[in-house]
Amino acid sequence: MDQSYRKNLSARQVRKMIIEQAYRAHVGHIGSALSIVDILVTLFSTIIKIDPENYPDRDRFILSNGHTTLALYAVLHSLGIIDDEQINSFCLDGSYLGVHPDIAVPGVDFSTGSLGQGLTYAVGCALAARLQHSSRRVFALISDAECNEGSIWEAAMFASHNRLSNLTTIIDLNGQQAMGYTRDVLDLSPMPEKWKAFNWDVHSVDGNNIDQMTRVLNSLDTTSTGKPHLIVANTLFGKGVSFMNKQIKWHYMPLSSEEYHLALDELDQ
Repeated sequence: MDQSYRKNLSARQVRKMIIEQAYRAHVGHIGSALSIVDILVTLFSTIIKIDPENYPDRDRFILSNGHTTLALYAVLHSLGIIDDEQINSFCLDGSYLGVHPDIAVPGVDFSTGSLGQGLTYAVGCALAARLQHSSRRVFALISDAECNEGSIWEAAMFASHNRLSNLTTIIDLNGQQAMGYTRDVLDLSPMPEKWKAFNWDVHSVDGNNIDQMTRVLNSLDTTSTGKPHLIVANTLFGKGVSFMNKQIKWHYMPLSSEEYHLALDELDQ
C-alpha cells in the first residue's frame, strides 16, 4: 500500500502537539510523552508496517506505558490516521482519546495503562502470529519503571522459552517514575545484563537518535525462530523542553500559561 503519508512525521511537530494538547486539556504526563517521541517517530516512519484499513498481517504496536499516549495520538494525527477533530477532543467528555490508549481510537490495537501488562499482550500477540503462520511482527514499548513489575519478567521468560523472534521490545530508559528516580525507587541497573540473562537479543541505543535506532531495528532478524529482541533506548525525560529535562514534577504536573509559551518558543527554535 501507499506509505507516502509517513513523510509528514516530524519529531518537532509531534512534541509541539503534545505541549499544545496537554496545555489545552490541563493534564500531566508531559515529560514522559516527550521522552518517547523519537522512538515512536522511528517506528512509525520506517519500521512498522501499518495499514489504516487494518489488514490482518500488518505489524502490531503495544504502548505498555499507556500514560504516554498523548505522544502516540500526536503521531497518529501526523500520519492522518486521526483527524483534527479527534485530536482536539483529547480528554473531553465523551471522547475516546483519554490519558490511556483505547482500542476505539483508530491506529490503537490494545487498550493499555495498567503498568507491567503491555508486554504480556505483546508476547501473546507474537505467539498468535506464529500459530497463524502470519508474517506480522510485534513491537512493544515499555518504561524502565515498569520493569519493577513481576509480570514483565514472567513475560520475558515465556518469550525467550518460545523463541519469539518476531517480538521486539523497546525500553524507554529515562531513569524516572512518578515517585522519584528509578535508581532510588528500585534499582535495576545494569538493565541490558538483566535481559541478556533471560536469553534475549539485547541492543543499547540513544533513544533520541532516530538514525541510530533505525539502523539497529532494521538489522534485527525477526523471521527465524530465535531470541526475542530488546532495545534499551536511553532517553532524556522531557526531551525538547529544557526546563522539563530530568525533572520529576513533569511526570504529573500540567503547564501554566507561562510554561506553555516557554515550551512552544523553545520547540520553535
